[in-house]
Amino acid sequence: MKKKKKLDLERYAPALLAFIANKLSSGASQVYREHFDVGIVEWRVLSMLAVENHIPAQRICQVVGLDKSAVSKSVQVLQSAGYVQAQVDAVDARRYTLSLTAEGQHLHDQIFDVAKERERRLLQTLTPEEVESLIDMLNRLHKQVDHVNAYRP
Repeated sequence: MKKKKKLDLERYAPALLAFIANKLSSGASQVYREHFDVGIVEWRVLSMLAVENHIPAQRICQVVGLDKSAVSKSVQVLQSAGYVQAQVDAVDARRYTLSLTAEGQHLHDQIFDVAKERERRLLQTLTPEEVESLIDMLNRLHKQVDHVNAYRP
């Protein structure tokens, strides 16, 4: 009889990464909704606009890895609340770029402090050298994702 194949979920890297990301996102979303009335997707939009201001929504999708509809919905929520504004692109009048308002920057800065504390708590089990090694490995894995996703059996 042929042995059944099964994943060892404690050693299968994609599952471990997904489990960690899902639990962190869920926990962050609960905290951000409770204290700031925004969820994790809105936080990702805010944080991306704090890094790169005056960018199209497509750029947020590209960098953060979210689908267009999730970003669009979050941008609408943030615009309605006065945290994000849209401007006609100076190069292409058919496109809009997004930027933080002063209120959006203030909200970002408040959530940033909570996000950094959550990161500190996550990483406190590692030595500083292990943290550097982990960040290096995660960046290398991130660069490998397109190659993995291009695979077709």
